[in-house]
Amino acid sequence: MNNLKTFGFAVLFVISFGISSTAAEKTIKISFMGAQSDEDMHGSLVFKDYVEATSNGTIGVQIFHSAQLCSKFVECIQGVQANTFQVTISTIGGFGLIFPKAQVLDLPYILRDDRVAECFFDGPFLADLRGAVMEKFPKLRLMMVGNTGGWRNFMTTKTQIREPSDVKGQRIRTIPADIQKEMVKMLGGNPTPISWPEVYTSLATGVVEGTKNGITDIVSMKFHEHLRYATLDGHAYMAAFWWLNNDFWNSLSHAEKIIVNDGFYHM
Repeated sequence: MNNLKTFGFAVLFVISFGISSTAAEKTIKISFMGAQSDEDMHGSLVFKDYVEATSNGTIGVQIFHSAQLCSKFVECIQGVQANTFQVTISTIGGFGLIFPKAQVLDLPYILRDDRVAECFFDGPFLADLRGAVMEKFPKLRLMMVGNTGGWRNFMTTKTQIREPSDVKGQRIRTIPADIQKEMVKMLGGNPTPISWPEVYTSLATGVVEGTKNGITDIVSMKFHEHLRYATLDGHAYMAAFWWLNNDFWNSLSHAEKIIVNDGFYHM
């Protein structure tokens, strides 16, 4: 009996040692500004579970949400380029700050609905854009385009927007992208660029009187605690551009590239 117990403990030790010694050989760090409760986090968790399980733990994934490693879109993109972390997500507006041509995708009302938008972003456009970006930024690889928050809508704290003229005089939060600022300006409003982590406080203190975001972002960031009105005009599709450091991509074996690529498409 004692010999049997000894043998049993020995087997458990070997099994435990084998499991604990299977450490990740490569690590992918994902950094983004969204909250822990929003869809960017959900997508990242799906990616993490798929990549770690499919690679048998040889590729590990760490997730840094809520602007832990970067607090502005440009900082996040620069972090990927520097390989400080390997993955980030940006909206069209954020991406357009470093690649101005992309701002054409933020023109209001050019995409009719989800079906049209998804058909467009899943088509040849993806490969064309990836190639164009890598010509200018060789370390920045576009992996996929998803959605982060649905559609942009006008949300306000004091005055409801029922028609375009209602925007006049209102301080509306935008990002620094020219097209987003110009849209508010053409409607008679005052575009006010505010970084994402500062939007909640800016709404609370009256620095801005409205913002242009998707409903899920409004809820996850608790902006609704200060917003009173929502105008569901859906003026822009909130495409989510997922970026990977290209040097890291090139360091992967063929089999690892398949796992990582499939991980993005499982999001």
